[in-house]
Parts: sequence; C-alpha cells; structure tokens
Amino acid sequence: MAETMIENGTGTAARAEGLHREYGRGAAAVRALRGVSVALAPGTFTAVMGPSGSGKTTLLHCLAGMDRPTRGSVWWGDTEVSRLPERRLAELRRTRIGFVFQAFNLMPAMTVAQNVELPGRLAGRRPDRARVLDALARVGLAGRERHRPGQLSGGQQQRVAIARALVARPQVVFADEPTGALDRNTGREILALLRDGVDRDGRTCVMVTHDPVAAGYADRVLLLADGMVVDELDRPTAAMVGERLSRLGG
Repeated sequence: MAETMIENGTGTAARAEGLHREYGRGAAAVRALRGVSVALAPGTFTAVMGPSGSGKTTLLHCLAGMDRPTRGSVWWGDTEVSRLPERRLAELRRTRIGFVFQAFNLMPAMTVAQNVELPGRLAGRRPDRARVLDALARVGLAGRERHRPGQLSGGQQQRVAIARALVARPQVVFADEPTGALDRNTGREILALLRDGVDRDGRTCVMVTHDPVAAGYADRVLLLADGMVVDELDRPTAAMVGERLSRLGG
C-alpha cells in the first residue's frame, strides 16, 4: 500500500521544521540555513526567492531529500525523511516526489521515452509504456518518444524533464530554476505546465526562481535572506515580488 502524503491533522504535503544546514566546520563554516520552518499544503504552488547565497537552493534540496539538514527535520506527509537511511530515502524519492533541474539532466544517448522511464528503471520497476506516453502527451510531446535530446529544442528538453518528474505521478514536484536556461516565451510555457499540474491534478509544486514574472505563477512566495525566511507573499504579482526583492538586494 502506498504511504500517504498527508499528515493527519496538518494537511501538509511536505514540511520542514527548524532546518539548519552548515557546510564546513569551525570559523570557516558556512551557515546556509538558520532555523527555517515551512509547510507546503496539498495542491499549492510555492516560489522560493532571495538574493544569491540566501539559502533558497539549499532549502529546496533539503525539502526534496537531496541534501540532509545539519539540524531540524523534513517530513513528506507523515514520514520523516531527514532521518531515513540513504537507500530507503532514494526509494521514496523515486516514487513520492519529482524534481526538475535547470540544466534538464537528460541522458543524450537515450531516447525521450527512455529518459522518462529512467527513474523507474533505477527503482527496479518495469516501464509502464502507457504511463510514459501519457506523461509525454501531457507536456505536449506526443510522437516525440523516439527522438533523442539533441534533436529537441531547449524548451522541449525541459518538457521531457517535466515528463520524467511526473511519470511516477508524485504529489510533490520540486523545480530548481526550471526556466533559467529558456527564453521568455518558452519559460512561460513551462510555468503554465507546472501551474496546470497544481490546478488540474492537485499536485504540490515548489520552485526556486530569481524571476518575479515566474513567481507570479505561484500561490505564494517565500523570501529568504541569510538563510532565514524573512517575508511571505500571498497571491503575488510580478510587480509585488520585484519590489520586495529590491528591498533585499536580490
């Protein structure tokens, strides 16, 4: 039976409590996160923003189980993942979350379909061809399953990366600057896909971005500075986000 993603009584898809993340030791230690607590409700889109070095990518990686906090805890529903053994954590990452990278991270020698299937294969599961084709159709790439990444545009490659993140039908998708390598129009198409997953499927999305226009697709924005959440905006507009970022020097 699949493990529930919803914490009884809290209604969170994922959350962090008192996260600290330090790199190095002693006087040379870098404190990337300083006691961050966040809660992510099901079916919401959250953008994480802040100046360079504010800790936003570290927070995303800790929430996604790709980095471990020095102190504090991370929960996916009622499962505390920050204390799990690495093998068990890797298993859960492949089934319970999706991750979209800025640089696509596609395997150039594999076809589009093989790239989408890859997480399942790594988990020891037989590929579900119908599910793969459905994921590609959802991102507008029906009929491209036999192409290789080098035959696609940057926007199409990011669509493959999104299909790969969605094929396991996770309830939480994490995206690290998903439009950072794309032109404005293509970036808007990618953001619309992420937004659609929230609105149509009830998925939770968490996105790191530096772009106020991208943040305008979210339901709320968390602003970080010096490893701490210093502000939060609900129903943000690009103008609102840009003004708050300018105050932080971002």
